[in-house]
Amino acid sequence: MLNSVSRIRGTAINALDGDIGKVSEAYFDDQKWVIRYLVVDTGSWLAERKVLISPYSVRHPVETGEALHVSLTREQVKNSPDIDTHQPISRRLEREYLGYYAYPDYWDGADLWAMGGYPFLPLMPVVPVAGQLAPPVEIPPEDVHLRSSAHVDGYDIQATDGSIGHVKDFVFDDESWLIRYLVVDTRNWWPGGKKVLIAPGWIREISWTEGSVSVNLTREQVKASPEFDESMVVDRDYERRLYASYGQPGYWDEHEP
Repeated sequence: MLNSVSRIRGTAINALDGDIGKVSEAYFDDQKWVIRYLVVDTGSWLAERKVLISPYSVRHPVETGEALHVSLTREQVKNSPDIDTHQPISRRLEREYLGYYAYPDYWDGADLWAMGGYPFLPLMPVVPVAGQLAPPVEIPPEDVHLRSSAHVDGYDIQATDGSIGHVKDFVFDDESWLIRYLVVDTRNWWPGGKKVLIAPGWIREISWTEGSVSVNLTREQVKASPEFDESMVVDRDYERRLYASYGQPGYWDEHEP
């Protein structure tokens, strides 16, 4: 099912033995466009500390408006490695985090996740132990591929013939956690504008320093595309109309993980 970052923002996270906080944003990798972590504000429980929660631990189904349940204890979360979400999160820090929870690395294979197209763990995973850390591995400290949804929110969208709006949200598959669409608000481009969806595959270039996203679409193509409403369910019928308006082949016709 397709969900959005804005819908799960503020959602409570329930561990096996109690509440641990609420979702504040998400981190996605800029190579495969997959949400790798949810940032959870723990509030007064851990002195306003923010922690990362991996989709590996999220239990299904994920339902809008309902708490997210994770296969972790409060003690495990409390003792997890400190990560400053105001600073870039490198692969070295990720290795430490994944090692603590005994999760596999996701970046070495061709699939979205280490075990395939979904964040599923082996049937008999290593039992996570609070305080368990991964052995040192040589990873360049500057190897950074995670982007904050909150930071990318507001990026300028450049069509082939000029600006068309800005990034407002992200729509993702809540089973694979793959980002399917950027939600673009075009109301600062023309009176009576609307929100539309643009797939990452239609992006030509991203400038992380200038905060802009260039797409292989014209203004008129975006203007003529179906309107997106946050209250709607993005079903296959809507997606077919969306892809047809852009003259793009549907991803559902391809082999997916």
